[in-house]
Amino acid sequence: MTKTILKYSGALLLTVSLAISGCKKLDDMNRDPTKPSTTEPQYLLTGAQKSAMDVLYSGLQNGFIAMHYAQYWSGNARVVDSQYQLDEGNNGTFWNNLYRISLHDLDALINMNKPKLSEPGVANQTAIAHIMRAWIFQILADTYGNIPYSQAFQNTTNIAPAYDDAKTVYNSLIDILQAQIKVLDATQTSFNTGDIIYKGDVESWKRLGHSLLLRLAIRMADADPQKAKTIIEANYQQAISSNDQSALFQYLADVPNRYPQNDVDRPIIDFAVSTTLLDYMNSLNDPRLPIYARPTADGNVFRGLPYGWATSDPDHKGDTYYSAPGKKVYSATMPGILMSYAEVEFILAEAAARGMTVGDAATHYANGIKASMTWWRDVTSSASTITDAAIDAYIAKVPYVAADWRNVIGTQKWLALYPQGFQAWFERTRLKFKKPGGAPLFMAPKSGVLDNSVKDGVPYRLTYPITEQSQNTANYNSAATAIGGDFKGTKLWYNKF
Repeated sequence: MTKTILKYSGALLLTVSLAISGCKKLDDMNRDPTKPSTTEPQYLLTGAQKSAMDVLYSGLQNGFIAMHYAQYWSGNARVVDSQYQLDEGNNGTFWNNLYRISLHDLDALINMNKPKLSEPGVANQTAIAHIMRAWIFQILADTYGNIPYSQAFQNTTNIAPAYDDAKTVYNSLIDILQAQIKVLDATQTSFNTGDIIYKGDVESWKRLGHSLLLRLAIRMADADPQKAKTIIEANYQQAISSNDQSALFQYLADVPNRYPQNDVDRPIIDFAVSTTLLDYMNSLNDPRLPIYARPTADGNVFRGLPYGWATSDPDHKGDTYYSAPGKKVYSATMPGILMSYAEVEFILAEAAARGMTVGDAATHYANGIKASMTWWRDVTSSASTITDAAIDAYIAKVPYVAADWRNVIGTQKWLALYPQGFQAWFERTRLKFKKPGGAPLFMAPKSGVLDNSVKDGVPYRLTYPITEQSQNTANYNSAATAIGGDFKGTKLWYNKF
C-alpha cells in the first residue's frame, strides 16, 4: 500500500458542457468553481479519481446496492434494498457521476493533451487517463451490460449516444490497455501532482494496466476461454505482485477528503453485517472477522442479520442486536480500493485451475489469502491477532481443492474483496460459488424478493436509469432489446455458468 498521502480537495464541478471537475492541494484552493475558464491535466485526474471512488464507496451506491448484492450487509432500517427494490435516485447518481464527472474529466484530459503529446511526460499522462477510463468503463459494463461507449462523449454533435454491445466494449478495453501499456515510458515524467493513487509513478500504472487486463480476461473466461487464456498468460508476470503495489485512493481525516461512508460525525445504523458473511467467517475462526464487523451493542457478541429480513417481522430485533460493519470500513481514512494484490492472486489461482500456464493454483490461492490478511493487519494495526501463525493455521483449515476450485477460490476471493461491493457482486454472479463442498452460502431475501425478474436469488445487473428512457429513448429501447430486456434478472454476456 502506498504510504504517501497528498492533500487534495473534493472534485469541483465545472460547468463546461456536462461537467469538468478539478482539484488542487488544500492550501492552493483559491478558485471560484462557478467561474471556470480552463483547468489543467493534474486537476482533471484528481477529480476523476476522487469522483469515481466517492460514488463507488458511497453509502448510497456501495452500501444500499452493491454491499447488499454481494450479501456482505443487509438492510437494517430500510430492507427493500436487500429485497432488490432499486432506489432509482441512487442508481441514476451512479451512472451520472461516472459518466458526467469521472469519465468526462478523463476525456477532457485526453483531448487537452492531444496537441502536446510530443512534450515530455504528456504521453504518459494520456496513457494513465486511458487506463483509468478502462477501469471505469468495465465497471459500467459489468453493472448494466450494453452501455454508451463509442459515442459517449460526442456531446457537441450527439446528445443521445447509442449503446455498444458489452462484449465489444470489453474487446475495445483490452485493446486500449494493451496499447497504453506500451506507451508508458518510465524514463519520462507523468504527473508531478494530482495523482492520488500512484503519485505519478509510471511503473505502477503499467502494473495496474496489466492487472486490469487480468480482471477483464477472467470475467470472460467462461464466454471466451481462449482469449482469456491468451491475455492472462501474456500479462500475469507484469501484474501487481505485492500489497505495496495495490491501487489505492487514500482518503484523509478531514472534510471534504474523508472516506465517503464514514461515521465520524454520526452513527450509521442503515446496515448490519449479514449472517451470510458473519456466520461463515465465524465457522472458520477467520481473524478478519473483528475488522469486518463490530460486536453488538446489545450483548457484545458477533451476531449477523439474516439477509433481507423485514423489520415488520415481530422476531426482528432492534439495530443494537446485530453487528454493525467494522470501524475501519466506516473510518475517515479507509482507502478506496481500485485493485488489490489479493485479487490478482485469486485471478491467477482461478486461471491455473482452468489450465492456464500461470503457475500453481494452490500457491496463488494461499498467496491471495495471505495478501488479504496481511493488508488488513497493516491497515488496522492488528498484528497481535492476525499473526503469521494464525494465517498459516487458517489456510490449513481452508485448503485448496482442485476438484472444487470454483467454490474454494470463489469463497475466499469473496472474503478478500470486502468492502468492494461492486467487484464482489460481479464475482458472485459470474462464478456462482457455494461453500467448499457445495453447501449453499448465500440465501434468498428472508422476507421475499420485490422484483419478479430476479430468478436466481441475486440480480445480474442494474436496470438502466429512468432518465435514459425519457432522454435517450430510441437507443435505450434498442439496448434493452439487445440484452434480452432491461431487467435485473437479465444475465450479462459472460454469465455462462
